[in-house]
Amino acid sequence: MKSLSEEIIKSSKGNCDIIDITDDVIGILKRFKIKNGLCTVFSIGSTAGITTIEYEPGLLRDIPKLMDKLIPSAVRYHHDDTWGDGNGHSHLRSALFKTSLSVPVVNGDLTLGTWQQIVLIDFDNRNRTRRIVVQVMGE
Repeated sequence: MKSLSEEIIKSSKGNCDIIDITDDVIGILKRFKIKNGLCTVFSIGSTAGITTIEYEPGLLRDIPKLMDKLIPSAVRYHHDDTWGDGNGHSHLRSALFKTSLSVPVVNGDLTLGTWQQIVLIDFDNRNRTRRIVVQVMGE
């Protein structure tokens, strides 16, 4: 079994910016030539999330609306008192979505559904350059 890692760098606008990184992850998997194993996608930082969605315009609008209902950005959080950066909501949203995702690799392909894409969601309150680690383990 071997384990290989590579980083993806993405610029984001923050505020629930949703970026499809599926093709980036597939490109890394193909370069590594792993046939069967596990692919983990991990966002470095505590104000973004990694998940799968159907990357379509309706959901790109629905997810930010859902986050505003569940964890509003206009509320004062204790984190904001600690650091004064106004992004307490970003940390809570990231904790809800999680910062990593693992996808089985079978016969050299990610086992994603037809309408299932891997996305980075940046919850921070400002533009960011995001680092995402893709690690593939298998044979």
